[in-house]
Amino acid sequence: MRILKPLAVLLLLAILAAGGLFYFLNRPYAGFRSEVLLEIPKGASTRTISQMLAGAGVIENPWELMLARAIRPTAKLQAGEYRFAAPASPLAVYNRIARGDVYYRELTIPEGLNLFDIAAVVEETGLVTAKAFLEAARDPSLIRDLAPAAATLEGYLFPDTYRFTRHASARDFCRMFTHRFRAEWARLGSSDDVHRTVTLASLIEKEAAVPADRPLIASVFHNRLKRGMKLDCDPTTVYAALLEGRYRGKIHKSDLESPNPYNTYQHPGLPPGPIASPGDASLRAALHPAETSYLFFVARPDGSGSHEFSKDVAAHNTAALRYRRGVAK
Repeated sequence: MRILKPLAVLLLLAILAAGGLFYFLNRPYAGFRSEVLLEIPKGASTRTISQMLAGAGVIENPWELMLARAIRPTAKLQAGEYRFAAPASPLAVYNRIARGDVYYRELTIPEGLNLFDIAAVVEETGLVTAKAFLEAARDPSLIRDLAPAAATLEGYLFPDTYRFTRHASARDFCRMFTHRFRAEWARLGSSDDVHRTVTLASLIEKEAAVPADRPLIASVFHNRLKRGMKLDCDPTTVYAALLEGRYRGKIHKSDLESPNPYNTYQHPGLPPGPIASPGDASLRAALHPAETSYLFFVARPDGSGSHEFSKDVAAHNTAALRYRRGVAK
């Protein structure tokens, strides 16, 4: 009995110690008033990380993280930027860093943006200037194996929402966007010429405001291409003016008469390359246009964004007149 009594005391002390350890490691804490963004450098020791976390008010004492390390000694703490916005226990903080649950920012590229538009969106992240992005995007090497004729990455910066860290460079953004394009093109499973398809899809993207119009607009362009007709696509004229730094917010007669190879009012066939980034629906429309005899389309005057399609010049002129009268009202 004399031996059992000290053992019982030791057991009780061990239980109390374990309970205290459990309490400290699972007690939520936040010594900060606003969110904390903490960058853990590569190669930082557990001691260094624990001091950084305590200094930022994420944990109360450095030794708390050291205790968590004692429980999970084989876990590898991951470098990167972490965001702490709510109270968390030392064990939860430790597990997050062990998982590499780094903080990502988000950036959305809508359909139909061109290089200049995308550069402006990327610049808003505060990480890369528009100038630096344009310089990176003018190098087509990231897409050259798929599209040897591509002069830049125009058209291949796929519209989507992306996650990135604050260390992302202009090249990193271009790599993310083109990687997403590659995945989409593979999913489409087409053997058609990539550059030609993306170029046509970019015209469809810029012309179509209503989803149902995309296959019909694609059919007009396909029909015109088959006949050797000029596409007379306004967005290509705008793009030509943008490339030359002379776009003034609307199309002028001088724009329509420009000899720029992107101006489809002066040159038959497709322009040399895409004029914007098409989305999935426009790529599909370019690959699978509706079967029609349409050669013309003009916007309806009702503000719906839809178009009226015609098979001949007479019908088109009538539709165009309705549009002008409707807009003038």
